Amino acid sequence: MQSLRFKAIDNLTTSEPGVNVEGAPKITGIFGENVFTLKTAREFLSDEAYKSLAASTKTGHKIERNLANQIAAGMRQWAETKGVTHFTHWFQPLTGTSAEKHDSFFTLKSDGTALDTFDGDALVQQEPDASSFPSGGLRATFEARGYTAWDPTSPAFIMHIGQGLTLCIPTIFVSYTGESLDYKAPLIKSIESLNKAAVDVCHYFDRNVSKVYATLGWEQEYFVVDEGLANARPDIVMTGRTVFGHTPAKGQQMEDHYFGSIPERVYAFMRDFEYESYRLGIPLRTRHNEVAPSQFECAPIFEELNLAVDHNTLLMDVMSRVAKRHQLKVLLHEKPFAGINGSGKHNNWSLATDTGVNLLAPGKTPKTNLMFLAFFVNTIKAVYDHADLLRAAIASAGNDHRLGANEAPPAIISAYIGQYLYKVLDEVESRVGDKFDEQDEVMLKLDIHKSIPELLLDNTDRNRTSPFAFTGNKFEFRAVGSNANCANGMIILNTIMAETLSNFKKEVDSLIEKGDKKEVAIMQVIKKYIKDSKKVLFEGDGYSEEWQKEAAKRGLPNLKTTPVALDPLITKKAKDLFEKHNVYSHSELEARHEIELEKYVKTVQIEGRVIGDLAGNHIIPAAIRYQNVLIANIKGLKDIGVKAEAYAAQLEILNAISEHLNKVKSLAEDMTEARKAANALTDTREKAIAYCDKVKPFFDEIRYHVDKLELLVDDTEWELPKYRELLFLR
Repeated sequence: MQSLRFKAIDNLTTSEPGVNVEGAPKITGIFGENVFTLKTAREFLSDEAYKSLAASTKTGHKIERNLANQIAAGMRQWAETKGVTHFTHWFQPLTGTSAEKHDSFFTLKSDGTALDTFDGDALVQQEPDASSFPSGGLRATFEARGYTAWDPTSPAFIMHIGQGLTLCIPTIFVSYTGESLDYKAPLIKSIESLNKAAVDVCHYFDRNVSKVYATLGWEQEYFVVDEGLANARPDIVMTGRTVFGHTPAKGQQMEDHYFGSIPERVYAFMRDFEYESYRLGIPLRTRHNEVAPSQFECAPIFEELNLAVDHNTLLMDVMSRVAKRHQLKVLLHEKPFAGINGSGKHNNWSLATDTGVNLLAPGKTPKTNLMFLAFFVNTIKAVYDHADLLRAAIASAGNDHRLGANEAPPAIISAYIGQYLYKVLDEVESRVGDKFDEQDEVMLKLDIHKSIPELLLDNTDRNRTSPFAFTGNKFEFRAVGSNANCANGMIILNTIMAETLSNFKKEVDSLIEKGDKKEVAIMQVIKKYIKDSKKVLFEGDGYSEEWQKEAAKRGLPNLKTTPVALDPLITKKAKDLFEKHNVYSHSELEARHEIELEKYVKTVQIEGRVIGDLAGNHIIPAAIRYQNVLIANIKGLKDIGVKAEAYAAQLEILNAISEHLNKVKSLAEDMTEARKAANALTDTREKAIAYCDKVKPFFDEIRYHVDKLELLVDDTEWELPKYRELLFLR
């Protein structure tokens, strides 16, 4: 019987090309056509309803129930013109994926009359069953009630799934008692807290600023492999990554995949999911080959943070569904293959005012440059003061494989700002008033009381080893995992920035009250913040052992594994911080800590079970079959009187297989016992640490012997598709 591996390879060579978008529709002609934008709403709403929706979208103004009825009616009318029959509240629970429960517009009146209806109550609030979503102990499993509530700042959209169309309404998700059970609710709270703190600081420079927007431009890395080959790997099916697999002769060492020609089959898939994305208003701009074979990346134009998070969450779903049309599989795991680069999701974060100013971009006047410097230094101070929280934000079982693995930023949180800006801060701190020599025409003079040196616009390189890097007019949080919800890191970044800006304003105001001029007071606090937080700045190679030692001397946290990295979430410092800014209550923060620990335990537990299954049902049987072939060969040679040296090679291979086979079996049994011991623990943190320290180490040990067997066993006996096939056959 032919194995799934060889059937998949045969199918690869005989299958038809994947589905593709017909023609080349102009992006501007289809962009947002399935989104209930304000422009679309204008056609379907009364003036009163439209103005209410616009005010809510732009300023958070509450929509009255009678106007919600009008908005719902207009939304249904628009959706029905597209052929929609059902709607859903689309939300982002703490599972890490999106969730939806579809209801039809169809209803029956008491007299049996059939009607299509969608009122304001159904638009504004729904009641999905919350009992099966992670709550971290906020509620008992028998307490099923939860609520989804409409978020007007993120527009409704129509999702195509096969031939079906559904109106999706972005919502928050909360428990019956009001605690947030999702990513969106705390994200919105963090955005508002940051807005208030940032506006207060902006008023030192421009009283016309009334709102500050956090913006995000994410970069999504992912792998694409043949669906048939992926389905022949139980580990990919169950965990999203390969737990076994010997490194192929060729990996990424030739550096020929990065920015190379996109394979035709993958290119067809890209065009297809981009087409779907544009219709959903996702402003994709970039596509390219990444460093590792079969690895790719896409990135959009910057958007307001809340919408950008929704779009990234939606994109991951779209990519996975569209890939099936092309008989491909998208892998969003941070480390699906050993020996080559894993995948991240770089979060490019900045702040913009409603007056059109990017607060993290150097300006053209002394005033705007001082404003830039204030926000720039406050960001560095926030990272220094709360580096442990930023590390907690990116902690996951998948990201543990990637962080610090000579391909991604290390677990040590540091900030890279470039040599020139580093000199600027050093000058401000130690020799205020001096000037740098002019370098070229883009030097920008800062001449506030001769207290700040000239600043060179966008004079920073990109340090790929830094987890938090300044790249000219934004900070790039590079350590986020590819499978993560962007909101997790952004909630923490927004909140710590709000805290730092709030403290900054208090300190500046205090100096002003004592008689200092405003600009002098601002410079004094900036200087203090530079001195306080300079330890977090690092310009060198984050992969090096020297940096590990240097970071330890500086007192920077180095939390290498998820169970330990999550601890800062439940310190008194963190609880007070998030409660102060109304982002998380103490119980919500403790619940999230519990949920992340449970997620870690379950992930490692599933991987351990898959390893045991593959070892017992795939690896060992294949090795024994080949052993029998060798035994028969040796016995046959002996029977005809051939000298022993003639079958010495066969004996050597046979002994090697036996050695590795026995190791696989004994280690798998030991791993199972370690799992049982971990499962017996009742404290979630203790269980997570046991899985990390006692169970997970067996994974690499077992893998070593399995990968050796892959090299020894006859290729025709090996059932699992090999790396050379997964990564290079398309």
